[in-house]
Amino acid sequence: MLVSTGSLLLRVVVGLLLAGHGSQKLFGWFGGGGFAVTTGWIGKMGLRPDWFWALLGSLSEFGGGILLALGFLNPLGSLGVSAAMLMAILKVHWPKGIWASKGGLEFPLTNLAVALALALFGPGPYSMDGVLKIALPEPLALLGGLALVILGLAAAFLSQTRPPAQAPQPGSSKA
Repeated sequence: MLVSTGSLLLRVVVGLLLAGHGSQKLFGWFGGGGFAVTTGWIGKMGLRPDWFWALLGSLSEFGGGILLALGFLNPLGSLGVSAAMLMAILKVHWPKGIWASKGGLEFPLTNLAVALALALFGPGPYSMDGVLKIALPEPLALLGGLALVILGLAAAFLSQTRPPAQAPQPGSSKA
């Protein structure tokens, strides 16, 4: 019973926080910038088409967070969250080191670890899957989903364009 209650606590807290984070990007809720701002930010990272990657990332956080919180269709919510957190780690936080105080990967790595652990443990009996007595085939759903996450990350990096090189400024040593 303690494990089931612990799983419920993790799913609901992490899932709802990630859904809220995704809603900031999609809808501008909770002080977020909304989809246009998210698309611009993704474009500045060089991902093309920017609207596609903005939508995919935002939906991974929002939809993955909702599925995770509900414990519905495990491990799909965990996989959505994992994809979003891996992209955040690799594209935004990695160069800044580990600690969140410097913009590092501490927080997205924690979310990633929780999501993967919940995918492995399953949603528990206090979940929509438990109530509806449904389960996606194991380990096929998890392994297939992880393969799709990896393919998605590869596609994102392959779609990336490099920012245009800036011309040397007059008087600079890079002539």
